[in-house]
Amino acid sequence: MAAALLLRGLRSSASRAHTHSLSHASSPSALGSSLLRRLYSSAAASTAASPAFAPGGVMDPSRIRNVAVIAHVDHGKTTLMDRLLRQCGADIPHERAMDSISLERERGITIASKVTSVSWKDNELNMVDTPGHADFGGEVERVVGMVEGAVLVVDAGEGPLAQTKFVLSKALKYGLRPILLLNKVDRPSVSEETCNEVESLVFDLFANLGATEEQLDFPVLYASAKEGWASLTFTKSPPDNAKNMSSLLDSIIQHVPSPKADLEAPFQMLVSMMERDFYLGRILTGRVRSGVVRVGDKVHGLRSTDDGVQKIEDGKVVKLMKKKGTSMVTVEAAGAGDIISMAGLAAPAIGHTVANTEVLAALPTIELDPPTISMTFGVNDSPLAGRDGTHLTGAKIGNRLMAEAETNLAINVLPGPLSESYEVQGRGELQLGILIENMRREGFELSVSPPKVMYKTERGERLEPIEEVTVEVDEEHVGFVLETLTHRKGEVVDMGPVPGAAGTGRTRIFMTCPSRGLVGVKGIFSSFTRGTGFMHRAFQAYAKYRGPLGSVRKGVLISVGKGLITSHALMSLEARGILFVSPGMEAYEGMIVGEHSRESDLEVNPVRTKELTNIRAPGKDENVRLSPPRLMSLEEAIGYVAADELIEVTPKVVRLRKKYLDSTKRKMMKNKPMD
Repeated sequence: MAAALLLRGLRSSASRAHTHSLSHASSPSALGSSLLRRLYSSAAASTAASPAFAPGGVMDPSRIRNVAVIAHVDHGKTTLMDRLLRQCGADIPHERAMDSISLERERGITIASKVTSVSWKDNELNMVDTPGHADFGGEVERVVGMVEGAVLVVDAGEGPLAQTKFVLSKALKYGLRPILLLNKVDRPSVSEETCNEVESLVFDLFANLGATEEQLDFPVLYASAKEGWASLTFTKSPPDNAKNMSSLLDSIIQHVPSPKADLEAPFQMLVSMMERDFYLGRILTGRVRSGVVRVGDKVHGLRSTDDGVQKIEDGKVVKLMKKKGTSMVTVEAAGAGDIISMAGLAAPAIGHTVANTEVLAALPTIELDPPTISMTFGVNDSPLAGRDGTHLTGAKIGNRLMAEAETNLAINVLPGPLSESYEVQGRGELQLGILIENMRREGFELSVSPPKVMYKTERGERLEPIEEVTVEVDEEHVGFVLETLTHRKGEVVDMGPVPGAAGTGRTRIFMTCPSRGLVGVKGIFSSFTRGTGFMHRAFQAYAKYRGPLGSVRKGVLISVGKGLITSHALMSLEARGILFVSPGMEAYEGMIVGEHSRESDLEVNPVRTKELTNIRAPGKDENVRLSPPRLMSLEEAIGYVAADELIEVTPKVVRLRKKYLDSTKRKMMKNKPMD
């Protein structure tokens, strides 16, 4: 560790970057590499050449580099991938080309990991774009085992955050030696001193996560993915002939080892990704661990069980494919060390082994962190059910959830407490919210329970999931954040000004908080700070139960009538609280139409009309002026509902309702423990 501490001291000095570049340039090979970099122009994409092939028509393993791009949310992973693809001659149809799912493009986040390959200087680079949000951590865990290296992207202005720690811990666990890329250095607030400070923070993070001395000696590059350049030394704007990604591509080839591969051994591949094709069936993607596979080869699927290795299915390879840039191309053969997609087997899934028929041993499976929350998905049984959706039955909902669990190992699906209901376990409310949103877009109608935390019991002690929370807000909002999270059993770990942003009035707070206390807090936080603050969270560990939370929500307004909501009724209800509905919407008994101004629930009639008398005409309420209602999104609804409530989800609308629609039954069940 003494060597690591000495290295840390060297990295903390202001002249570290200059010394680092001089020491590398002193060797003839480094000098030649530096000269080559200066000779490459921004049109370096034309230098991309086809990699060398080994005997048998497969890729030479020594020419392959398997690399994952990992980072915190919004630190620039997907934009960086765009620039690397363009640098290597790929045709990018639009920005964020790797975000192929519609929800990814809408929300600006990466949800699923994706693999592509580019050619650079006779080498084949298999690049994996991973999500940065901890709720999709299963996507990171299942692909890190496919690669030998990683590019850790860190915002040079923000530094390492909660999810930087999460993704880095996964990379270090698999023995990867990450390349640190400080992104967004072109911003006016970023200086060389800022980068040195961020690099020291990253070094401390490596050390705290138990990195080896080799991992602590990580290469550092500076980049602006938005402008499309990377540099080995700090600069705000490199010369025109160096405004490209050559330095990063060269560093990947130099620092990432080629895969250890045996082309002579029998074929084996661990499935890391799976998707469905209407014509080809299951498409299995993974890294070939050993041997060579060709179209037409006989293979079988294997999986490890408590009783030993079990054969799943026999078959043959119908098609081999490889992602090149943004398009999928067909290949005839693939060898050890390469990442490939195949079709022909219908039963194997993620974590299973595909191998030659003479191989009877399964490869080690992927280790995943446990799920921390669960929600119950069931049939929509409200009075308005069946109007919008096409998939209504419990069987269809169950089949869809089982199919999701096959492609997403971080989700578990179990039978629910009621008939035709299913308990879905996951990492966070965002992950399950994305699943629900996808299902409603596919035509499903369902009722969803609020998230429940999954507890553990060890040695008679109750444990609950604790998360690390990083909050950055203006100073005026610090008191609100501390009061809100402390009320939800949060504990402050550290607090101080944002690094590199002295004098801006921004404060960064590090806290630990139970997962149950963070449900729904993101919407309250965003509303109070008016979008000026950000909050990120990542699972830390299971720890001792911190006790009941304080009151985190007021009561609700519950409809006792059925029909169209009227302006006349809402006019008198406005004084009772905040409304969730507007005139013309439909309501039914037991539906939640607003939030009460007090702690208790209140039954109201939102469909009441004017009384008809001989001196009063039934007008149309044209002159009634109502405040705009609070129309909740799906994520807001998930964070809002209480234990005795449900969310009704259809392709067109999201409604809140009580679990028991009948008022008498609600009163009977009020004093009974909830499920």
